Amino acid sequence: MRVANGFRGPLRPESGQPLPAGHFLRTAHEVLDIFVAALCLLLLMLTFLCRTSRVDGHSMEPTLRHRQVLLVSPYDRPLRYGDIAVVSAEGTGLNKPIVKRVIGLPGDVIDIDFAAGVVYRNGGALDEPYAAEPTHRAEGVSFPVTVEAGKCFLLGDNRNHSTDSRSPLVGQVDQREIMRVIFPTK
Repeated sequence: MRVANGFRGPLRPESGQPLPAGHFLRTAHEVLDIFVAALCLLLLMLTFLCRTSRVDGHSMEPTLRHRQVLLVSPYDRPLRYGDIAVVSAEGTGLNKPIVKRVIGLPGDVIDIDFAAGVVYRNGGALDEPYAAEPTHRAEGVSFPVTVEAGKCFLLGDNRNHSTDSRSPLVGQVDQREIMRVIFPTK
Protein backbone atom coordinates (compact mmCIF):
# COMPACT_ATOMS: atom_id res chain seq x y z
CA MET A 1 0.00 0.00 0.00
CA ARG A 2 1.14 3.46 -0.80
CA VAL A 3 0.84 6.40 1.57
CA ALA A 4 -0.64 9.71 0.37
CA ASN A 5 -1.34 12.70 2.58
CA GLY A 6 -0.98 10.57 5.71
CA PHE A 7 -3.63 8.06 4.55
CA ARG A 8 -2.62 4.41 4.43
CA GLY A 9 -4.61 2.61 1.80
CA PRO A 10 -4.96 2.10 -1.94
CA LEU A 11 -4.80 5.05 -4.28
CA ARG A 12 -6.82 5.84 -7.37
CA PRO A 13 -4.65 4.96 -10.33
CA GLU A 14 -5.64 8.02 -12.39
CA SER A 15 -5.14 10.67 -9.73
CA GLY A 16 -3.06 9.14 -6.99
CA GLN A 17 -5.71 10.21 -4.47
CA PRO A 18 -6.84 7.79 -1.77
CA LEU A 19 -9.99 5.78 -2.39
CA PRO A 20 -12.92 6.84 -0.23
CA ALA A 21 -13.51 5.03 3.04
CA GLY A 22 -15.78 1.99 2.59
CA HIS A 23 -14.79 1.45 -1.06
CA PHE A 24 -13.86 -2.17 -0.45
CA LEU A 25 -17.06 -2.85 1.47
CA ARG A 26 -19.15 -1.43 -1.39
CA THR A 27 -17.18 -3.49 -3.93
CA ALA A 28 -17.54 -6.65 -1.84
CA HIS A 29 -21.28 -5.96 -1.49
CA GLU A 30 -21.64 -5.53 -5.27
CA VAL A 31 -19.77 -8.79 -5.94
CA LEU A 32 -21.94 -10.58 -3.37
CA ASP A 33 -25.09 -9.16 -5.02
CA ILE A 34 -23.95 -10.45 -8.41
CA PHE A 35 -23.16 -13.88 -6.94
CA VAL A 36 -26.55 -14.13 -5.19
CA ALA A 37 -28.40 -13.04 -8.36
CA ALA A 38 -26.51 -15.64 -10.44
CA LEU A 39 -27.25 -18.33 -7.86
CA CYS A 40 -30.96 -17.43 -7.85
CA LEU A 41 -31.05 -17.52 -11.66
CA LEU A 42 -29.35 -20.94 -11.65
CA LEU A 43 -31.84 -22.29 -9.08
CA LEU A 44 -34.78 -20.99 -11.13
CA MET A 45 -33.38 -22.62 -14.27
CA LEU A 46 -32.81 -25.94 -12.50
CA THR A 47 -36.32 -25.79 -11.02
CA PHE A 48 -38.32 -24.79 -14.10
CA LEU A 49 -36.23 -25.31 -17.25
CA CYS A 50 -33.94 -28.26 -16.69
CA ARG A 51 -32.74 -30.74 -14.11
CA THR A 52 -29.67 -32.83 -13.60
CA SER A 53 -29.31 -36.58 -13.73
CA ARG A 54 -26.33 -38.88 -13.36
CA VAL A 55 -25.42 -41.85 -15.55
CA ASP A 56 -25.35 -44.99 -13.40
CA GLY A 57 -23.44 -47.78 -15.11
CA HIS A 58 -21.77 -48.45 -18.43
CA SER A 59 -24.79 -49.11 -20.67
CA MET A 60 -24.38 -45.87 -22.66
CA GLU A 61 -20.66 -46.12 -23.35
CA PRO A 62 -18.96 -44.87 -25.48
CA THR A 63 -21.40 -41.93 -25.71
CA LEU A 64 -21.76 -41.34 -21.96
CA ARG A 65 -19.54 -42.38 -19.07
CA HIS A 66 -20.46 -43.87 -15.69
CA ARG A 67 -21.27 -41.07 -13.17
CA GLN A 68 -21.39 -38.40 -15.89
CA VAL A 69 -23.82 -35.58 -15.06
CA LEU A 70 -26.51 -34.71 -17.61
CA LEU A 71 -28.78 -31.70 -17.97
CA VAL A 72 -32.27 -32.93 -18.82
CA SER A 73 -35.50 -31.19 -19.77
CA PRO A 74 -38.86 -32.27 -18.34
CA TYR A 75 -40.72 -30.26 -21.00
CA ASP A 76 -42.63 -32.00 -23.71
CA ARG A 77 -41.34 -31.96 -27.20
CA PRO A 78 -41.80 -34.80 -29.62
CA LEU A 79 -39.28 -37.59 -29.18
CA ARG A 80 -37.01 -38.21 -32.15
CA TYR A 81 -35.04 -41.26 -33.19
CA GLY A 82 -31.60 -41.16 -31.63
CA ASP A 83 -32.58 -38.88 -28.71
CA ILE A 84 -30.95 -39.78 -25.42
CA ALA A 85 -33.65 -40.13 -22.80
CA VAL A 86 -33.65 -40.34 -19.02
CA VAL A 87 -36.50 -42.51 -17.76
CA SER A 88 -37.75 -41.88 -14.24
CA ALA A 89 -37.56 -44.70 -11.71
CA GLU A 90 -41.37 -44.98 -11.84
CA GLY A 91 -41.12 -45.66 -15.59
CA THR A 92 -39.02 -48.79 -15.20
CA GLY A 93 -39.20 -52.00 -13.22
CA LEU A 94 -35.66 -51.34 -12.00
CA ASN A 95 -36.52 -48.84 -9.23
CA LYS A 96 -33.89 -46.40 -10.51
CA PRO A 97 -33.71 -43.93 -13.40
CA ILE A 98 -32.12 -45.20 -16.60
CA VAL A 99 -30.44 -43.43 -19.52
CA LYS A 100 -31.03 -44.95 -22.99
CA ARG A 101 -31.35 -44.04 -26.68
CA VAL A 102 -34.72 -43.79 -28.49
CA ILE A 103 -34.87 -46.49 -31.19
CA GLY A 104 -38.61 -46.90 -31.78
CA LEU A 105 -41.69 -44.67 -31.58
CA PRO A 106 -45.41 -45.59 -31.59
CA GLY A 107 -46.35 -47.82 -34.52
CA ASP A 108 -42.75 -48.81 -35.35
CA VAL A 109 -41.93 -52.48 -35.72
CA ILE A 110 -38.62 -53.29 -34.04
CA ASP A 111 -36.80 -56.50 -34.82
CA ILE A 112 -33.35 -57.66 -33.77
CA ASP A 113 -31.27 -60.32 -35.49
CA PHE A 114 -29.18 -61.38 -32.50
CA ALA A 115 -26.99 -63.72 -34.57
CA ALA A 116 -25.94 -60.89 -36.91
CA GLY A 117 -26.23 -58.23 -34.18
CA VAL A 118 -28.44 -55.97 -36.32
CA VAL A 119 -31.41 -53.86 -35.16
CA TYR A 120 -34.23 -53.24 -37.66
CA ARG A 121 -36.91 -50.58 -37.57
CA ASN A 122 -39.84 -51.06 -39.96
CA GLY A 123 -37.79 -53.56 -41.99
CA GLY A 124 -34.71 -51.37 -42.44
CA ALA A 125 -31.40 -52.02 -40.69
CA LEU A 126 -30.39 -49.11 -38.48
CA ASP A 127 -27.12 -47.28 -39.02
CA GLU A 128 -25.90 -46.94 -35.45
CA PRO A 129 -22.45 -45.33 -35.28
CA TYR A 130 -23.05 -44.61 -31.57
CA ALA A 131 -23.40 -48.34 -30.66
CA ALA A 132 -20.34 -49.81 -28.95
CA GLU A 133 -20.84 -53.21 -30.58
CA PRO A 134 -23.42 -55.27 -32.47
CA THR A 135 -26.54 -56.31 -30.53
CA HIS A 136 -26.04 -59.99 -29.69
CA ARG A 137 -27.66 -60.21 -26.23
CA ALA A 138 -31.36 -61.06 -25.93
CA GLU A 139 -33.07 -60.26 -22.65
CA GLY A 140 -36.42 -62.03 -22.79
CA VAL A 141 -38.68 -59.96 -25.07
CA SER A 142 -39.79 -61.80 -28.23
CA PHE A 143 -39.16 -60.01 -31.52
CA PRO A 144 -40.46 -58.45 -33.67
CA VAL A 145 -42.40 -56.02 -31.46
CA THR A 146 -44.70 -53.19 -32.44
CA VAL A 147 -44.26 -50.08 -30.30
CA GLU A 148 -47.55 -49.26 -28.58
CA ALA A 149 -49.27 -45.85 -28.64
CA GLY A 150 -47.73 -43.41 -26.13
CA LYS A 151 -44.67 -45.61 -25.65
CA CYS A 152 -41.16 -45.87 -27.06
CA PHE A 153 -38.50 -48.54 -27.47
CA LEU A 154 -35.11 -47.75 -25.90
CA LEU A 155 -31.68 -49.37 -26.19
CA GLY A 156 -28.39 -48.59 -24.49
CA ASP A 157 -25.41 -47.79 -26.70
CA ASN A 158 -23.35 -50.53 -25.03
CA ARG A 159 -25.92 -53.12 -26.13
CA ASN A 160 -24.46 -56.28 -24.66
CA HIS A 161 -24.10 -54.62 -21.23
CA SER A 162 -27.46 -52.83 -21.03
CA THR A 163 -30.83 -53.57 -19.48
CA ASP A 164 -33.27 -51.79 -21.79
CA SER A 165 -36.50 -52.38 -23.76
CA ARG A 166 -35.28 -55.89 -24.68
CA SER A 167 -35.90 -56.83 -21.05
CA PRO A 168 -39.37 -57.49 -19.61
CA LEU A 169 -38.22 -55.46 -16.56
CA VAL A 170 -38.09 -52.30 -18.68
CA GLY A 171 -40.09 -53.12 -21.82
CA GLN A 172 -41.64 -50.34 -23.83
CA VAL A 173 -41.47 -47.11 -21.86
CA ASP A 174 -44.32 -44.66 -21.37
CA GLN A 175 -43.28 -41.37 -22.99
CA ARG A 176 -44.68 -39.42 -20.00
CA GLU A 177 -41.88 -40.91 -17.87
CA ILE A 178 -39.14 -39.54 -20.13
CA MET A 179 -36.97 -36.45 -19.84
CA ARG A 180 -34.73 -35.52 -22.77
CA VAL A 181 -31.02 -34.98 -22.34
CA ILE A 182 -30.14 -31.38 -23.15
CA PHE A 183 -26.42 -31.57 -22.64
CA PRO A 184 -24.02 -34.17 -21.30
CA THR A 185 -21.45 -32.40 -19.12
CA LYS A 186 -17.80 -33.38 -19.14
